[in-house]
Amino acid sequence: MAETYDFLFKFLVIGSAGTGKSCLLHQFIENKFKQDSNHTIGVEFGSRVVNVGGKTVKLQIWDTAGQERFRSVTRSYYRGAAGALLVYDITSRETYNSLAAWLTDARTLASPNIVVILCGNKKDLDLEREVTFLEASRFAQENGEGWAETSALTGENVEEAFLKCARTILNKIDSGELDPERMGSGIQYGDASLRQLRQPRSAQAVAPQPCGC
Repeated sequence: MAETYDFLFKFLVIGSAGTGKSCLLHQFIENKFKQDSNHTIGVEFGSRVVNVGGKTVKLQIWDTAGQERFRSVTRSYYRGAAGALLVYDITSRETYNSLAAWLTDARTLASPNIVVILCGNKKDLDLEREVTFLEASRFAQENGEGWAETSALTGENVEEAFLKCARTILNKIDSGELDPERMGSGIQYGDASLRQLRQPRSAQAVAPQPCGC
């Protein structure tokens, strides 16, 4: 039986190498930790249907390699993404310092309107922390992003991060800030009736009024 859903969103998981991006995706899709995780070569893919705010949404998620030598390949996947998890490692100051560059890439190559959730991963290694809770939350606030600290190992906040991103996109569709009909929005209707419901009133045919003469 074919999958049914109201919307399909294209997601990215981006950030420096070694931050646990593939493990986050695996935890979200499979609900378990990926033990034998090597650096991603190019791009990996996963999908899952979730319920968000009463809507059924299929998340199509592209996990991109963080290593510089793959950037020319991975950047081509940014186009038409509606949302992204931007991942850093709370035990690595270097991965945190590169967030601004990754964010610029996402907004330039995907869309200025891309919804980004900042993820401080490896929360289970709190004793080795190099990036404070406060500075990361401030960075997220200053850049208009959502934010969460996650652990791909324990699963803490992993589902919440993906759902938060999807919920924000849905809210922006409802408010008119995001238009699913716009080319490259990263959003598709799964249910054709939703598209008709969202037709602007001006686009609907108006029956001619009888002349009173």
